[in-house]
Amino acid sequence: MLIFKRLRMNPILARWLDLKEFCRFLAGYFSQRALNFLAEFEAGKDVVVDGLTAKRGRYTRPFLHTGMTGLFLVGLMLAPLLSRAVSSQNEGGEVLGTGGALAFDTTTSVSVKPRDGVVTYIVESGDTVSSIAKKFDVSIDTIRWQNDLPSIDSIKPDQKIEIPPVTGMVHKVKRGETVYSVAKKYDIDPQQIINWPFNTYSNDENFELAAGQTLIVPDGVKPAEVLWDPKRYVAQRTPDAGVVSATGQFIWPVSGSISQRYVWYHRGLDIANKAQPPILAADSGKVVVAGWPDSFGYGNRVMIDHGNGLTTLYAHMSTIGVNVGQTVNRGDVIGNVGSTGRSTGPHLHFEIRRGGEPLDPLQFLK
Repeated sequence: MLIFKRLRMNPILARWLDLKEFCRFLAGYFSQRALNFLAEFEAGKDVVVDGLTAKRGRYTRPFLHTGMTGLFLVGLMLAPLLSRAVSSQNEGGEVLGTGGALAFDTTTSVSVKPRDGVVTYIVESGDTVSSIAKKFDVSIDTIRWQNDLPSIDSIKPDQKIEIPPVTGMVHKVKRGETVYSVAKKYDIDPQQIINWPFNTYSNDENFELAAGQTLIVPDGVKPAEVLWDPKRYVAQRTPDAGVVSATGQFIWPVSGSISQRYVWYHRGLDIANKAQPPILAADSGKVVVAGWPDSFGYGNRVMIDHGNGLTTLYAHMSTIGVNVGQTVNRGDVIGNVGSTGRSTGPHLHFEIRRGGEPLDPLQFLK
């Protein structure tokens, strides 16, 4: 009878009643599912709470129950917001940059972290020594000196060049060198080398250096070396003395002030004189070296064999007035004070050797 009456009803009203009945069923279904979920949540929560409250006190259990329930409710409220935010970010299926395409930064940047050593840089098209120096915050000369560049225009793309960590010089320590001798070579205060935090020492108490190690010399300047021209520096001015014999007593080879005494790391006596006066043979003997025969650092030099097991060396000369093989008397002029080789100013580096071993000249000079 009920079915017959529904068939005679208005079709719209019939559909409304069906929808109402379906919604009632759906509400009951979801209510039951929610109750089942809450029951399972409570059971799981009890397990967690039991573990967390073991031996924690009588008031901890209510607090944890309340806290976990609150977290669950907060999660339910935030879920729609998080879902909406994620969907809006991913709208269109990709993360877009300018012009709707993935944006990547392809520019080269230099880390602001202090560099502790030399780095290798590959020259790019359009690079200049000036632009590279600016990029790495060092001077143009620093790059020129480190890479032996004849000019600032002598680089090309794909060329590998070395960049020191700071304006200055990179020095490879040789046997017998000290912080003080290296500082003198590059015309800086030794404290600048010590203050560079990445320099290391064999002995931190006296800043002892090890042969072969690399030393950063902040603000160091490459020493200016005078090129050797044999025709310029070897000229006969002092006549041959004929047969001579050493007296065994040495005179001062030049006047001036002592700028560096004989010590274990400096095996000679430095006598400075900006007037570049004549240099005298300290004793009679035969000239065995006259010129600039190598790149050891002495520059123009004269060495005299005195025939008694002793030889004298006169280095950094500006001019040479004797030839190899000639003899000289004590007091003869053999050249002039200069600053050739590894030198920072006009001075004579004077050595007295016995069997090739340097001795303290002050023990012999009268």
